[in-house]
Amino acid sequence: MSINTTSLENRLLAIKRSARKLFSTPTEQKNQILEAIADRLIKNTDRILSANSDDLTNLDPKRPASFADRLLLNKQRIESMATSIRAVASLPDPVGEIVENRTLENGLKIKRVRSPLGAVLMIFESRPNVITEVFSLAFKSGNAIVLRGGRESKHTAQVVYEIIGETLKSELPIEPPFMGIEDYDRGLVGELLKRNDIFDVCIPRGGTELIERVSKESRMPVLKNDKGICHVYVHETADLEMARRILINAKTQRPAVCNAAETLLIDQAIAKGGLARLIPSLHDHGVRFFCCSASYQLLQQIAKTDGSQSPWSQAIEPAVESGAESHFLREHLDLILNVRIVKDLDMALEHIEQFGSKHSEAIIANNESVARRFQAEVDSACVYWNASTRFTDGFTLGLGGEIGISTQKLHVRGPVGLRDLTIPRWIIDGQGQIRE
Repeated sequence: MSINTTSLENRLLAIKRSARKLFSTPTEQKNQILEAIADRLIKNTDRILSANSDDLTNLDPKRPASFADRLLLNKQRIESMATSIRAVASLPDPVGEIVENRTLENGLKIKRVRSPLGAVLMIFESRPNVITEVFSLAFKSGNAIVLRGGRESKHTAQVVYEIIGETLKSELPIEPPFMGIEDYDRGLVGELLKRNDIFDVCIPRGGTELIERVSKESRMPVLKNDKGICHVYVHETADLEMARRILINAKTQRPAVCNAAETLLIDQAIAKGGLARLIPSLHDHGVRFFCCSASYQLLQQIAKTDGSQSPWSQAIEPAVESGAESHFLREHLDLILNVRIVKDLDMALEHIEQFGSKHSEAIIANNESVARRFQAEVDSACVYWNASTRFTDGFTLGLGGEIGISTQKLHVRGPVGLRDLTIPRWIIDGQGQIRE
């Protein structure tokens, strides 16, 4: 299907028109529709799971396990999708929020009022839960949205698209401000990216290749959700038991997501005792390691000290490899962790500046001044002190959900929630004033 096909062109233009009409839809009505969609999701659980099973069966076996995990739905994940929609419905509506209100000396009454971005084009890879999450946020914030996902989730997406579309048609007295494109021709994406006459903003959510393509080809503003090369830095003042628990959570709870830790940095002053404690615990959870030369040599020394019959030598040592600089630039999305020994805080900051993706970073330390300096100087969307990077999530941070994690600096950084899909504009009332 080409975007020049009359049927698709007309549908996209209709969505553009509905974006304007959605602006004045009452909050109560939007919330009722979101609740109805959440109800329909739960009622159609078996239907969704059947479609998802088809997608998983058809998945290329060469795809990594992390990809399959992102594609997989189960009853609990569908319930979580519904919970996220209800959470968005419960949040205050940002549309019409007065940011500033004052009167000038000439009598002009000026207000800055939050308004929707307009018509949004969302291009994402194969995570079915993205559909309901981004739709609910766009709809509640008054934005029309067109979704184009990856073909790997096409059966699941088709069912979810139908649930949303059918609800909108039955509950909303305007043309549905939503469309899920089921044409998976890569050439169509290029045509969509040219249509700044239809779309006001494009939001890509996926891997590096997708982000780079959209950034290069889009003729409309792009709200990027880039990769997550997240670091956990264990400072010499750290509580190692706390560091152990945080690292296990940040790396192993769900390694296939962008807020999972990819690199462990540890101060030289505590490296021997720290690594001897942290590495076995992480290995117990299936983690493998790519190490800098200093950490690799130190871990080899620890193994020799323990003796050839120790659990370390028999099990852990094979999981420890000498890494290259390229590993520190890689988003593994798997049970793989980079390890580097750093001299001090300054070296840790330099490493993150060079290799980080401006997503999420954490410091484990008992020295507040050190932690505050780390938080001040690390140029990332989310910076943690004594906490896991896994909290970088719109739902977890109370936003109801997220349309992605923005790693750029204009408009919004971090989880892009409901309020972030609006922007203030000026509303000005006069009584005949003219400018002299």
